[in-house]
Amino acid sequence: MRKIIFQMMISVDGFFEGPNKELDWHNVDKEFNDISIAFLDSVDTLIFGRITYELMASYWPTSEANSDDPLVAERMNNLQKIVFSKTLKKADWNNSKLLNGNAIEEIKNLKQLPGKDMAIFGSSNLVLGLLDYNIIDEYRLIVSPVILGKGTSLFNGLKNRVYLKLIESKIYNSGNVLLNYRIEKKNS
Repeated sequence: MRKIIFQMMISVDGFFEGPNKELDWHNVDKEFNDISIAFLDSVDTLIFGRITYELMASYWPTSEANSDDPLVAERMNNLQKIVFSKTLKKADWNNSKLLNGNAIEEIKNLKQLPGKDMAIFGSSNLVLGLLDYNIIDEYRLIVSPVILGKGTSLFNGLKNRVYLKLIESKIYNSGNVLLNYRIEKKNS
């Protein structure tokens, strides 16, 4: 069965975006891009909620993205993309499919299909909706060496405590730290 891997960069104080939704604090360098390329090569489908999809679709197909990160851009643009939204009318980014049904059932069905693993980037609202159903197999949090003080907490709105088991950690030269978890148990 294919795995669903959630990946998000967060600040040391647990925010995934600044108070004005800014992401200018992301610590991205060649090593990060090399890791991103290897990760993108291990998946064949990207899953997004509407907000993250619109953000990604407004950047990765641009000449700026191709100039800044050509190998990452090539993969982001060519991988299959699934976007869950009840309000989006169309998904024009290359290889995108818009789904407005039950995300839980759709993702369960996607996991049964042959292929590589699938990744969810960003899309914190979508992830919150999936947490209680134990659909996500891994949580890859990349902690950037910055304290924002304000912003949006990654699991803002979580109703029940979730216990995780660390399955991998790695410190990068940039100061980024990868923490890779899976759900150990849940308490209501």
